[in-house]
Amino acid sequence: MPEKNTEGGAGGTGADGSAQALRPHAEDTFADELKALAAADDRPRPERWQLSPWAVATYLLGGSLPDGTVITPKYVGPRRLIEVAVTTLATDRALLLLGVPGTAKTWVSEHLAAAVSGDSTLLVQGTAGTPEEAIRYGWNYAQLIAHGPSRDALVPSPVMRAMAQGMTARVEELTRIPADVQDTLITVLSEKTLPIPELGQEVQAVRGFNLIATANDRDRGVNELSSALRRRFNTVVLPLPATPEEEVDIVSRRVGQIGRSLDLPPAPEGTDEIRRVVTVFRELRDGVTADGRTKIKSPSGTLSTAEAISVVTSGLALAAHFGDGVLRSGDMASGILGAVIRDPAADRVVWQEYLETVVRERDGWKDFYRACREAGA
Repeated sequence: MPEKNTEGGAGGTGADGSAQALRPHAEDTFADELKALAAADDRPRPERWQLSPWAVATYLLGGSLPDGTVITPKYVGPRRLIEVAVTTLATDRALLLLGVPGTAKTWVSEHLAAAVSGDSTLLVQGTAGTPEEAIRYGWNYAQLIAHGPSRDALVPSPVMRAMAQGMTARVEELTRIPADVQDTLITVLSEKTLPIPELGQEVQAVRGFNLIATANDRDRGVNELSSALRRRFNTVVLPLPATPEEEVDIVSRRVGQIGRSLDLPPAPEGTDEIRRVVTVFRELRDGVTADGRTKIKSPSGTLSTAEAISVVTSGLALAAHFGDGVLRSGDMASGILGAVIRDPAADRVVWQEYLETVVRERDGWKDFYRACREAGA
């Protein structure tokens, strides 16, 4: 596995008492699974890939190996989407993961890079202020002034390093990056080269290089991709979970992982509360109750699976630190209100109407109704 420049490690405290990373990278958290997959993987691997495409998909989707090792699913959703994403990375086309907020685009991107290259840290975070240097290269100005332009004075970007090492680079929130900076990627993705005109040189991508970008499809019109750049990507749209059961499973798994990293006690009796949060979010998101009988208004927020995970994790922390450790409606109510009411005027009306016309009348939800009323008082 390639070396990477990082500090810390797995969560917790090291044997020497040193502090460890709060949120380890995927390749560190699931190092045992990746090692077991590599040992059992006898299928052809593209050059410089740590695993075969089949093993990468198994790592993402979960499964059992011949030696009994259980690979936990990192993504719960249509298998074909992951197969298409993995296959794209094995070609010369870059991969664009597109979807509404909270559809696990960043999560999938990280795990794909971890499984393919063994390193998910070659990352460019897209913002409105992302400069061209973040994608191409920058300069060590002390070296530049002292000795002039040289390779020693050049500071490579994560994309340049991935090209030189035949690894997977990641660009998060591509559509938030200014359009002229986005187009820096065109030559990289089409010619597989990054010119350095100041030195009269170039960096050519070696086999194994590819790029994964993510974009929020609600940001269309912010910095829409040019047609030239979009053609360089194969786009995979990640949907919201198809069923309530699927979403409950995703939330439960992620809350369990996050809780362990924060040393929170498990909440074995919290499934009912998780199901309530998921039900509320799905109904408000869809504009109709689960039984299809009552149409309701939707708030301005996305109410994504990621937000449900955040609400449940916060509730679990409240139950652990200020309760008896059992996850109850009172631990969830404030988090739900914070997620639903983004526009204090319009969203509060939507929430109150939903609370009085749907939640109040639902069998077995009286405690949840009271907790939400008290939280919103």
